[in-house]
Amino acid sequence: MKYEEVVRYIEDIPKFTKKHTLLHTREFMRRLGNPCQGRKVLHVAGTNGKGSVCAYMQAILLFEGKRVGFFTSPHLVKLNERIRINGKDIDDDTFCRIFAKVRQVAEELEKEGMEHPSYFEFLYGMGMLAFEENDAEYIVLETGLGGRLDATNSFEHPFLSVITSIGLDHTEILGDTIEKIAGEKAGIIKKGVPVFFDGSDERSSRVIEETAENVEAPWYKMEKDALKIQEITDKHIAFSILDEYDSNTVWQVASTGIYQVMNAALAIRAMRYTFGDKAEICKWQKVVASVKWQGRMEEVLPGVIFDGAHNLAAIREFTKSIRLQREAEGEIHPLIILFSAVADKDYSHMIELLCRESKADAYVIAKVDNKRGAQADTLAALFRKYTDRPVYREDTLADAFTRALNEKGSEGKLYCLGSLYLVGELKELIGGEDA
Repeated sequence: MKYEEVVRYIEDIPKFTKKHTLLHTREFMRRLGNPCQGRKVLHVAGTNGKGSVCAYMQAILLFEGKRVGFFTSPHLVKLNERIRINGKDIDDDTFCRIFAKVRQVAEELEKEGMEHPSYFEFLYGMGMLAFEENDAEYIVLETGLGGRLDATNSFEHPFLSVITSIGLDHTEILGDTIEKIAGEKAGIIKKGVPVFFDGSDERSSRVIEETAENVEAPWYKMEKDALKIQEITDKHIAFSILDEYDSNTVWQVASTGIYQVMNAALAIRAMRYTFGDKAEICKWQKVVASVKWQGRMEEVLPGVIFDGAHNLAAIREFTKSIRLQREAEGEIHPLIILFSAVADKDYSHMIELLCRESKADAYVIAKVDNKRGAQADTLAALFRKYTDRPVYREDTLADAFTRALNEKGSEGKLYCLGSLYLVGELKELIGGEDA
């Protein structure tokens, strides 16, 4: 099959199957040959920050000369982004070849009366098979949704686990309290396997600690008080980690998103454990400072920043980042926000918080080109409810982006956020994933 046909097949999977139990996923993986058994898997769950933590760990592992597989989701522009080998998306030929092997196993399952793997399970199988074929030493494995029942949790013996910040998202599936969601995320913790986690929220921390202790898993909590911000500019944030290892070391993240400080610190702590006394921590400073993760406070054009904030916790961190940058650098005018969201998110509270805290000069609204997209008229009406600043509703994303750029002018800043679908579509609009 040609690449376009392969992508069409995968994108059509949700139309004829559903999510399955971990027993089903394990049987699927067994028939693939249980790829990556015995390799060092770094398993990452959480509400926000998973991909960023994975990206920092991948960068350090590559710097240390390790062969690395990285399975992540969602993709922004192209499916290949989900399967990365040594820091690069797998090419189309490899994608098609691996697909053919996985499809054959999926068809065998169906012939025997079992269901076809789901969309995510299928891609997970492709990723693990690709990593096995490329002899990856380390596998950085990002969960898709939750943790306890996620397909990636079918891998039974990871090297370590990481749990990032916990917030209210996917509440219809994971639960309607922080404690319930934390319980689902903590489902990745395995007996005796160390877990590193964001300890910013006492509610989620208690759940993670109890879960770890119940299965005799060593746990390491990264607390907010252990992180000291040294400098904030419009290009980076400098910080130090106040612990027994390197309180005098100043780290940088190439982002204005304050949340990346915790994400980088978690990754650094996990990598310290991975390499032990052999780690030359000071050599990692340039590596961490060079990491740029798509769609997370990413400056794609001068003064144009894409951020994947798509739930209330992420919007809160976004507005905090804007406030801290203003305090450090001064007011920025005009400050424009281009926003869209999907219908199953709590976009009303997201918009209320955004209007109250961001104090933008204008808001531009459009609908993402996805069946889950919230209607632009609905979003615009909410913005007009919560702000007296101009709100522009456009028919297409291209028109919205043009309007936002015009409102920004040459001296202002434009932030585009509310959905990773929005980020992906804008990247296609301006020239692809590397824009």
